[in-house]
Amino acid sequence: MIIEIGHFAVVVAVVLAAMGMATAVLGLQTRNDQWVRVGRLAVTLIFALLTVGMGSLVYSFLARDFSVHYVATTSNSKLPLFYTIAAVWGGHEGSLLLWVFILSAFSTVAVWLHWRTQPALMPYLIAVESLVMFGFLALIVFLSSPFERLFPAPLDGRDLNPLLQDPAMTMHPPMLYMGYVGFSIPFSFAMAALFSGRLGEEWIKLTQRWTIFAWLCLTTGILMGGYWAYYELGWGGYWGWDPVENASFMPWLVGTAFLHSVMVQEKRKMFRVWNLFLIIVTFSLSLIGTFLVRSGVLTSVHTFATDPRRGLYILLFLTIIIGLAFGTLMVRGSELRSRIELDSIVSRESVFLFNNLFFIVAATTVFLGTLYPLMLETWQGSKVTVGPPYYNAVFMPIALGLLFLMGIGPNIPWRKASVESLSKNFRNPLLVGTTCAVLLFLLGIRSPYALAGTLVVGFVATTILAEFGKVTRMYAQRDQVGYFQGFLRAFAANQRRYAGLVTHVGVLVLVVGIIASTIYQTEKVVSLHVGDEFVIGPYRMKLLDIHEVKGPNWIGQEGVFQVFRGERLVTELRPQKRVYTASQTPTTESAIYTINMGHIFLTMPEVSPEGVAVARGVLNPLILWVWGGGAIMGLGVLLNIFRPRTRGE
Repeated sequence: MIIEIGHFAVVVAVVLAAMGMATAVLGLQTRNDQWVRVGRLAVTLIFALLTVGMGSLVYSFLARDFSVHYVATTSNSKLPLFYTIAAVWGGHEGSLLLWVFILSAFSTVAVWLHWRTQPALMPYLIAVESLVMFGFLALIVFLSSPFERLFPAPLDGRDLNPLLQDPAMTMHPPMLYMGYVGFSIPFSFAMAALFSGRLGEEWIKLTQRWTIFAWLCLTTGILMGGYWAYYELGWGGYWGWDPVENASFMPWLVGTAFLHSVMVQEKRKMFRVWNLFLIIVTFSLSLIGTFLVRSGVLTSVHTFATDPRRGLYILLFLTIIIGLAFGTLMVRGSELRSRIELDSIVSRESVFLFNNLFFIVAATTVFLGTLYPLMLETWQGSKVTVGPPYYNAVFMPIALGLLFLMGIGPNIPWRKASVESLSKNFRNPLLVGTTCAVLLFLLGIRSPYALAGTLVVGFVATTILAEFGKVTRMYAQRDQVGYFQGFLRAFAANQRRYAGLVTHVGVLVLVVGIIASTIYQTEKVVSLHVGDEFVIGPYRMKLLDIHEVKGPNWIGQEGVFQVFRGERLVTELRPQKRVYTASQTPTTESAIYTINMGHIFLTMPEVSPEGVAVARGVLNPLILWVWGGGAIMGLGVLLNIFRPRTRGE
């Protein structure tokens, strides 16, 4: 009965989403605020109803109600409680319900938060958000319902995909969805600006924090996914250019461009078309990512569905949203042309313009690499794989260009830069960056990307340190306080700018981690009997024992390895080879030891009946800098979100 209540709640939510669209349009046509209030009530009730729907699904999982088809296909009686809850979004139907549930929550907050300050934009916001909710709710009700009963009910379920039975993976999808859905609010305000003709800077200021929050969630989701792939898939890497990884990376790239580009519109009232274009593309790519993952057109450990009807529906819905958005932008294009032009190619405005172009080219590169094999397979029936060599060759130069612009943008004047200011701001950073690259070359590194990356990191790091040093001295001398207090006062005086620089510091730390763990990574694969050992780098690993282990819903074999450096015992590692009993799915569980901000990474992919183990050892220096950099980026974003409000926000 509980699941039927949830099903009914979602069906009613579809009707209310249609009502939200209709009442918002009626409010605009009749200029009657009461219709708009009904639309606001509809959006609020949708959130309440979807809370009931999600609650009923969670209850069915906790009650092990295998008469519910979705519960039976993604859960099992032996599944631990934590993963039982996570199984709610472990399949296609539940993940879509979570997607639209988050969307309803964001929509409700937005309409109530901005109701008094933006009455003219509310009807448009309600209409657009209701349209998106209606599209996903209709998909759930008619093609992807998680509420269907199964008769006769099986005695037990099939179990959750073992690869998803991991703490990082339980939080990875919700964070990605919050990023995807979070961009719907700036998108809806952008559409409101286009529909209403209020094409100034107002919608930009309204959506600053929404955009930053969505970007933070998407970034966190991507990094969590990378960490999951690193230790769960057993290959010792964190980014394999998997098509579904790319599906989340594309909106991140364009969303990052949008975050930077809006600064120009705020300061110089330029890039109005650019900013509308960027936010439309960002949200469109979020929807495309949903289409790629949930239509089944991609083959990946992340994908869920293979029903072509769902894929066709999502493609049609995507076409309507994108067509409506870009069609409106084209109609309004003549009203968006800025009368202000670039004063000089050497200015902060031009740097942001190149920044936009680089991000768009980067996203296009990933888009083509992801979809080209699908298009070729559709047209010619032949399979083509686009892997890391393509992305490394094409994407890496673009990434280096973006890093270089990251150092230039905050330190070049608006309108026009003089030769003297360029020399003053960038002479020392270029010298430091070049020195770092030369030192790396003398140490024996010959990789062009590593040398170029080191030069750019050194350059950008010096510009940031110089900026912080300059303002710290200025405030310390002006207020007659110590340098630390001077730094805090400078930071508080322009928190938005310096929070952005903290985020840039995080990017640099992450890049250093990527360079070091890529160039200096050492790997060795060997076959061992108990008592054998092998050497990797400065470490010697000895296999002491292989024994059986058992978990709540799996059995496996565990290897016991002692790790020595010289004659000193460093640690003991216990990698496992598991088989999940319900699905008979094997997994490889890595053993990781942290040392000097890097990892000793060990897996045991195979164990023969004769007791011969295949061991795979990897040394990843400075690998923790990748996720440490992500944490610093997150800190910078939080400092930006919680900065003091300014007028118009």
